[in-house]
Amino acid sequence: MARHHDEPAEGEPLVGEYMKTDVVTIGPDATVRELADLFHEHGISGCPVTDADGALLGIVTEGDLVAQDADLHFPRYIQFLDAQIYLQSPKKFEDRLRKITGATVKDLMTTDVLTVTPQTAVREAATIMADKRINRLPVVEGEKVVGLIARHEVLRAMGL
Repeated sequence: MARHHDEPAEGEPLVGEYMKTDVVTIGPDATVRELADLFHEHGISGCPVTDADGALLGIVTEGDLVAQDADLHFPRYIQFLDAQIYLQSPKKFEDRLRKITGATVKDLMTTDVLTVTPQTAVREAATIMADKRINRLPVVEGEKVVGLIARHEVLRAMGL
């Protein structure tokens, strides 16, 4: 899990002041159907994946569910002598294949999750979301999920 820790300026709004603390989470062994039902029931489009102790394992979104219905394109390569040179990452293909054929949340989830802490400046969280084109960031203390900050909370911190 990648974390960011720039020192916020004095008086700057912090993630801990605006984050949602009633975070909906799901376990890695939940089925894809249970995940879809959870999203529908709570009106959310993504949530952290945690173990029984609340430690962050990954994140899963509606995009991961939609990917199950997407076409799978085999990586292109060129043959040179006795070698195959891939023009696209075989790792990305393997990840897509895993998500398309997945039956549980652990098959769909992204494990390389960007996170922030309650002491992170909201400005920094907003920058991460904009730069990485993501909608939400788990807020962690140690490995445990203590909150979630999404675009809505960033806008609220900006007074919008």
